[in-house]
Amino acid sequence: MLKLLGILVLCLFGRISTGIGSEAEHELLVVTVASNATNGFERFMRSAKVYGYTVEVLGMNQPWKGGDMTRAGGGYKINLLKTFMDTRKDDAKTIYLVTDSYDVMFSAPARSVLDLFLERKYKILFSAEPHCWPNRELASHYPPVLSSSKYLNSGGFMGNGKSISEMLAAGTVSDLDDDQLYYTKLFLDPNQRKDLGIVLDTENEIFQTLYDLDHTVKIRFRDDDAYVFNIEHNTEPAVVHGNGLSKGVLNQMGNYLAKSWTPTLGCLACNESEFKLESLSEMPKLTMGLFIEKPTPFLKEWFERIAALDYPKKHINVFIHNNEKYHEKDVARFIKSAKDYLSVTSKGPEDGMTEAEARTTGIKECLKEKCDYYLSVDSEAMLTNVETIRLLLQQNRTVLAPMMTRPGKMWSNFWGALSYEGFYSRSEDYGEILDYSKMGIWNVPFISTAYMIRKDAIDIDFPLFTNPVASQDFDMIWCKEMRDKGKFLFVTNQQYYGHLVNADNFDIKLKKPDFYQLIDNKPDWEYRYIHQDYHKMKELDTVVEQPCTDVYWFPVVSERYCKDLIEIMENFGQWSSGNNEDKRLQGGYENVPTRDIHMNQVGLERQWMMFLKEYIRPMQEKLYTGYFHDPPHALMNFVVRYRPDEQPALRPHHDSSTYTINIALNRPNVDYEGGGCRFIRYNCSVTDTRLGWTLIHPGRLTHFHEGLPVTKGTRYIMISFVDP
Repeated sequence: MLKLLGILVLCLFGRISTGIGSEAEHELLVVTVASNATNGFERFMRSAKVYGYTVEVLGMNQPWKGGDMTRAGGGYKINLLKTFMDTRKDDAKTIYLVTDSYDVMFSAPARSVLDLFLERKYKILFSAEPHCWPNRELASHYPPVLSSSKYLNSGGFMGNGKSISEMLAAGTVSDLDDDQLYYTKLFLDPNQRKDLGIVLDTENEIFQTLYDLDHTVKIRFRDDDAYVFNIEHNTEPAVVHGNGLSKGVLNQMGNYLAKSWTPTLGCLACNESEFKLESLSEMPKLTMGLFIEKPTPFLKEWFERIAALDYPKKHINVFIHNNEKYHEKDVARFIKSAKDYLSVTSKGPEDGMTEAEARTTGIKECLKEKCDYYLSVDSEAMLTNVETIRLLLQQNRTVLAPMMTRPGKMWSNFWGALSYEGFYSRSEDYGEILDYSKMGIWNVPFISTAYMIRKDAIDIDFPLFTNPVASQDFDMIWCKEMRDKGKFLFVTNQQYYGHLVNADNFDIKLKKPDFYQLIDNKPDWEYRYIHQDYHKMKELDTVVEQPCTDVYWFPVVSERYCKDLIEIMENFGQWSSGNNEDKRLQGGYENVPTRDIHMNQVGLERQWMMFLKEYIRPMQEKLYTGYFHDPPHALMNFVVRYRPDEQPALRPHHDSSTYTINIALNRPNVDYEGGGCRFIRYNCSVTDTRLGWTLIHPGRLTHFHEGLPVTKGTRYIMISFVDP
C-alpha cells in the first residue's frame, strides 16, 4: 500500500514516466515556414496564442527560394527545417509539430494535442487528405484505409526531434522540389515507413485537411468557444488546414475558431485591432473613388449622402468616373456644390475611359495623393449612415466592406463562400449575417460595390483592375488576385451602413424614371416621394384633420412627387375628351366623365397598387375602424385636369368605391384659382387644398359630391376609387 502511494506521489510531481507522459517531461513546439507576415500568418499566430502554442518561425523576411508561393510548399521548406533540426537530432523530449501557417489554424489547446500524440505512442504522425497529390499514379501504392482521408498531406506532421531528424536525413531535396512528394515517397517505401514509424492521421484525431472534406466537418460551440467536429470519425481535430482550393472554407471557419465569435459573447476578435480616431495626432488621409458605370436610380440622393458623410473634408480627395451621359447633370451638380470643400477629379463618357481603367485610376489617385485609405463606392451603394467612414477606419482591417443589401432580398455586396470553380456559393451563415442575427467582422471571399482599403494593401504589387474574362467581372478578378496575394477581404455588419439600390429595371427612356421605382427601390422612392409628415399620421395618438363629416385630410406625398407625376402625364399628353364614351373602360361608357389619364396608360398601375397597400391602407384602417381589405383593389386610378377652357368642374355624383382618395397635385391661388370639392349632403366644401395632401372619404351612397369650378389656371388631382 505504501509502495503504491509512493508511485502516485511520484506521478503527481512528474518524477517518473506514465504511459501518457506529463507536461514536465515533454513539451510541444510548433515549427512553421513563412517568408512574410500575411493576413493568414497573423491569423495562424493569433490562434496559436489563444490555445497556448509556442511557435518557431523559419525563413521570415528572407527571399523565398521554393518556387511559386501559391503552391502548398517546396523543397526550400524541407531544407530550412533540416537546418533547424540539426541541433535537435537527439531531442526525444520535445514534440515538434511542423505545419504550414498561411492556411492553417489551431482549434484546440496545445496540451490536448500533446497528450493525444503521446497516448497513441506515435513516432511520426502525418496529416492525411482524400487526394493523392502531386502524383495521382502513386495512389495504388498506398495501404488500404476505410476513411475519406487516405493519402499523405505534408501540411502538418508531428514527431520528436530524433524521429524527424532521421526522416529528413533519409533523402536529399533541392529548394525547388516538391515537399509533399518527398515525404510521400518515404511513406510508400514499406521499409522506410516501418523504420521511421510514419503513420497517417486517417481518422483526423489531430489534423484536418479541408479540400473535398468540408462536408465532413462542422463548427460547434462549447464553453464560449468554437471547435471543429469531424462527423465521419466523431473526432475534434486541432490543426485545421485549408489546403488546395479550400482556403475559403478555412476563412469561413476562421470567423468562429480560436475564440473569434460565439453565440453568447458575439464577436470576440472584432475589437482586437480597433483604434479610436480621437487617439490619432492627425486624421488619416482618404481618397474616395465614386463609380457610375450604369444608369442608376436616385443618384441625386446618392450624391447627397456621399456629401453628408461625417469626416473632415480637407482630408478627402474624390475621383469620379461617370460612364453614363444620362447622369452628367447629377455629376455636375455635385461637383459645383462640393467645390468649396472637396478636391474632386472627374472623368465622363467623353473621356472614353473603360471601367477597368477608371477603377485602376482611382487606386493611382490614392497613391499619388499619398493616401492612408482608399474608399471605393459604386452608384448602387446608398450609404445612409453618416458615420460610415469613421466606423470603417476604426475597425482597422486591410480590406473592409460595410455590409449592404437590397432591402428584403438575399442580395448583398459580399459572398459568404465560393464554389471550387471560383463562383458564388451560399454559406451556412449567409442569411444570419444578412439579417443581423450574427453580427461581427467576417472574412469572406468576395466583396463589391463599397469597400475601404488600407494603405499597406496598396503596394507596388497591388492587383489593379483588368478587363474581365469570360463569366467574370472586375470585382471577381480583383478579389481573386487579392486572395491569391494573401490579403483577406472582410465585411462588417456591426452597424447598419445603408443599402443597395436595384438598378436592374431602371429605364432611362421613361419620363421621370425614378418615379417608377417604388417596387424595386422602396426605401429611396419613399425618401424622395413620401411626405415628411406622413409616418407621424399613422401613429395612434396623432389626430387627423376632418374638414367634413367622415372626410379626412392628411399629408401623403412630397412636392417632388406631385411635380413629377404632372410632368409624366403632360409628357404622355393623351388626355381623355371628357365625353361619356370612353374606350378605356369595360363597356366603353363613363357616367361622370373627366379630362384624365389613367395610371395604366403610363405604365404605373402596378406601382399604384403598391402605393395603395403601403401608404393608403394603413391610414384607412386607422380612420375607418373595422374595415380591412389587404391588398386594396382599384380599377379606376387617374390624374384629372381641370381648366376653365376645357373642363372646369364636375357635376354631382357618387363614386363607385368603398372609399376614394383625392390627392392635390398643385396649389390653389398659386397654380390655379377656384376649384375644390363640395360634399352636398353635408353642405361642406374643401377648397384650399394642400399640396401632397389627400382627402379620403366614403364612396357610393353617403358622400354625394361635386368638383367646384376652376376659374383660372390648371388644377391637377390624383383620384383612386378603392375597393369598388
